[in-house]
Amino acid sequence: MAASETGSAAWPGRLPGSGSTVSVLVATAIVVADMVGVGVFTSLGFQVKDIPSGFSILLLWAIGGIVALCGVFSYSELGAMFPRSSGEYNFLTRAFHPAFGFLAGWVSATVGFAAPVALAAMAFGEYGKSVLPDAPPLALAVGVVWLVSLVQLGGVKHSSTFQLIATILKVVLIMAFLVAGFVIATPQPVTFMPSVSDLGYVTSAPFAIGLVFVMYSFSGWNAATYIIGEMRDPEQNLPRAMLAGTLIVLVLYVALNAVFLHTAPIDKLAGQLDVARISGSHIFGEVGGRIVGAMICIGLISSISAMMWIGPRVMMTMGEDIPALRIFSRKSGSGAPVYAILFQLAVASLMLFTRSFEKVLDFIQFSLLFCSFFTVLGVIKLRITRPDLPRPYRAWGYPVTPLVFLLVTGFMMYYLATERPLQSFLGILIMISGLLIYAVFRKRADRAPASPGRE
Repeated sequence: MAASETGSAAWPGRLPGSGSTVSVLVATAIVVADMVGVGVFTSLGFQVKDIPSGFSILLLWAIGGIVALCGVFSYSELGAMFPRSSGEYNFLTRAFHPAFGFLAGWVSATVGFAAPVALAAMAFGEYGKSVLPDAPPLALAVGVVWLVSLVQLGGVKHSSTFQLIATILKVVLIMAFLVAGFVIATPQPVTFMPSVSDLGYVTSAPFAIGLVFVMYSFSGWNAATYIIGEMRDPEQNLPRAMLAGTLIVLVLYVALNAVFLHTAPIDKLAGQLDVARISGSHIFGEVGGRIVGAMICIGLISSISAMMWIGPRVMMTMGEDIPALRIFSRKSGSGAPVYAILFQLAVASLMLFTRSFEKVLDFIQFSLLFCSFFTVLGVIKLRITRPDLPRPYRAWGYPVTPLVFLLVTGFMMYYLATERPLQSFLGILIMISGLLIYAVFRKRADRAPASPGRE
């Protein structure tokens, strides 16, 4: 049956009163956990090389958060209209065409989550050396992915508890680091007040390019849209979870960069990848590196957990719609899509053992931006073509907020296409392969005899 633009009851992924166990607090935790990875702890060193200004740096991160909020408003409108798990797969199917939705789902279900999981796990292994010097990073990486996957296989209830505890611990540790940075460390001669020179920095090309990488650090603000079908009162709680989660991360990101600049000299940070370790050494002395390493490791556990939760929901929902993928829609008695979780675990493990995730991450960035761009564009399209559709939540600031998001995301795609043309082209090939596979599945479905009671 082709996708229609009727109410959510026609969709098998959203059954009122069945499996709706995720609270707004847990959904917020998923958003925070998925957003706060290693990006914020590594980006500053490359930004201050060309933007040696405290005010301009903090403004850069604040703008990144505002653009993310613009995306939140649009996704919230779509999520409240079509409360079904799987994110862009669901939204693009409803706003444009099932083939477009499959394209997005194909990217997410195969490598879109597995590659970031592998990257976060490898970062866990590298930072873990500061705590366990003799432990092989690969063993730590594989171990944390398998451990988190076992929790996910235990069902939604166990996943919720684990996610909430891990994320709260992450936020508490970051806040403790922030307090220590402002209280213990010797202040550096940096000012966060605007000056005349800041105008030149803010209007420069490095500022615009820096925004691209800041936006990567903010990616994950849409995490809750992948589990809408498991949320209580998603029409109300989805916007709340994404808004609260993004605001929390915005505050944490601005504060973290302020602490990095407050505690370490800019010339020591410039061009360095491990700015958090440098800052930690200025706060805590020689043991600072180990303390920061432990903090990041604990934080990465919650990030891996969030991605191992939400990623398989894409394949699960695709399995509900596509007979050839039906096995991935099967759930355990506790609500876990077992085969979908095992599939993502297998792909992530393969990427870890082959170290292929770094290359995959390079060429899926364009695809992910492409899908987000058209998802937000779908809000505008549906406002024009289907003004009659019920909208429990309407995007705040429409049409300005969607247009801001589209402008920045369009610039990011342009940057990738010009600076990394080969990787962007490979990303386009992945999407084309998704369309070809969809055509094959659709042809097989059309040839199959209709089942009684189905269209």
